[in-house]
Amino acid sequence: MKTWRHKKILEIIKDNDISTQEDLVESLREAGFAVTQATVSRDIKELGLIKIPGSSGISRYAVAGEPVNPRNEDRIKRFFRDSVVSLDNSENLIIIKTLPGEAQGVASAIDNSGWPEIIGTVAGDDTILIVIKPKKMTHSVMKKFAALTGR
Repeated sequence: MKTWRHKKILEIIKDNDISTQEDLVESLREAGFAVTQATVSRDIKELGLIKIPGSSGISRYAVAGEPVNPRNEDRIKRFFRDSVVSLDNSENLIIIKTLPGEAQGVASAIDNSGWPEIIGTVAGDDTILIVIKPKKMTHSVMKKFAALTGR
């Protein structure tokens, strides 16, 4: 039963901003688990959960090692709108040109975007190389990037 409960806890905190043990107890009860706050407290410790800033500005439970960048979507939009000069691609590679000195910040936002089709980025001063996998997703990623520029 503990294994199933732990799996459910991980699922709940992945899909919801759970900020208190009481919220987690309530979510588990709604899922059919008869738990107490003390049990949830032990589960949190055993799972090594930590609190990180949530999207609403209130801290939430997360698995240790989860990226701590709740506002990355706003960040990436701002970077693309304010810093990106041009986009181009060839095969599974995308090149983004930015204003001088802005490539590192844009690349960091891309790396933290969580887009599974992006293998990684390499950034210089004003140029970013992005590697896409599979190759057929390059056009889709280009469309997402173009939409982020607002042009």
